[in-house]
Amino acid sequence: MKNIVRPDHPDITPEMWDTIDGIILNWKAIPGALITVLRECQEVVLYLPSELLTYIGNGMDIPVSQVFGVATFYSFFSLTPKGRHNIKVCTGTACYVKGIKESMNRIYGKYNLKEGGTTEDRRFSLEGVRCLGACGLAPVMVVGKDIHGAVSADKVIQILEKYE
Repeated sequence: MKNIVRPDHPDITPEMWDTIDGIILNWKAIPGALITVLRECQEVVLYLPSELLTYIGNGMDIPVSQVFGVATFYSFFSLTPKGRHNIKVCTGTACYVKGIKESMNRIYGKYNLKEGGTTEDRRFSLEGVRCLGACGLAPVMVVGKDIHGAVSADKVIQILEKYE
């Protein structure tokens, strides 16, 4: 984009910046498109670093404070790095009673990954959620878009090893 300097950021390659520029140009003239722009940019970078939020604001002629406000208001946006594979583990009653806590302990033991964290190599992020709406499959874990039911402590690592 003209007259807007791309900030130097270790997680954003020149190719990613090109994609981001395309996203901004595609949506810039459409009122109310900020959420869409943030979502599409997060799909490219996997999170929204502050430098990117400033760049989006400048590129769309929106106050940076508004961009930060939207990005911090909605829970599906992340301002911190996420793994390539986001693990959502149901911690609701049915899953908890059926042993999901032990599966989470195994994840921690194998990957040094705590709830709310990301592995150093950014392979995985782990999130505990109250309900995934699949109590009949309890205990349940979702990796990306893949749903895994009847997850036991003995099977959880075997399941995750399929994700590079």
